Amino acid sequence: MSKFSDWKLQKLEERFGLKEVFDHSILVEWLEEKTEIFEEETNFLKRLQNNVSRRINYYNEWELREKVISPILSLVNFDTDYFLAFSLRALSGIVDGEEISGFPDLMIAKGKQDPKQPYFCFHEFKKGIDHDGDPAGQCLAAMLVAQSQNENQFPIYGLFVIGSAWYFMLLNEKEYSISKDYSVRNQDIFEILRILKVLKNKLLIIAQK
Repeated sequence: MSKFSDWKLQKLEERFGLKEVFDHSILVEWLEEKTEIFEEETNFLKRLQNNVSRRINYYNEWELREKVISPILSLVNFDTDYFLAFSLRALSGIVDGEEISGFPDLMIAKGKQDPKQPYFCFHEFKKGIDHDGDPAGQCLAAMLVAQSQNENQFPIYGLFVIGSAWYFMLLNEKEYSISKDYSVRNQDIFEILRILKVLKNKLLIIAQK
């Protein structure tokens, strides 16, 4: 059995025959789809940005989660009648004969008390300075497990954070794609919220099928 932390992108590509596709059409559609950002949300993000922008590189991973990531996610509210946001819950599965397991920092999945069918994996709250490991690889490993649990019925979405930079991910069959970095220090912070709100809408459509 391997853990998410054992994997890097190159190792995943070689072991599971994955291919990175730059600007994958499904990822581009997700990142570019429009949705409304309300005035109170904009004001909240401005206050948050003002509070953290000068200090964010000195946060440890717990401070990054509590002061930056959690407040932004709370604006979206991924707890619905169809899925919930689960934090640090076990996720395991067999991918091409290999058992992989770990504890994503966040996943969005069906289920009430325990996650059952994951749609989205958010992995690795890392410091911007002296981070180690491969957060993209660890996130993709979790997404592969989520894909196996869903029998590859639909794309799996993901996200990892390094300091102030947010990277969105897409896994569709054997292809994966990673977005450019979106920084919470500049106007990207509003794009981050928009992309997360679009994600919620997409997952609601998937979950109701």
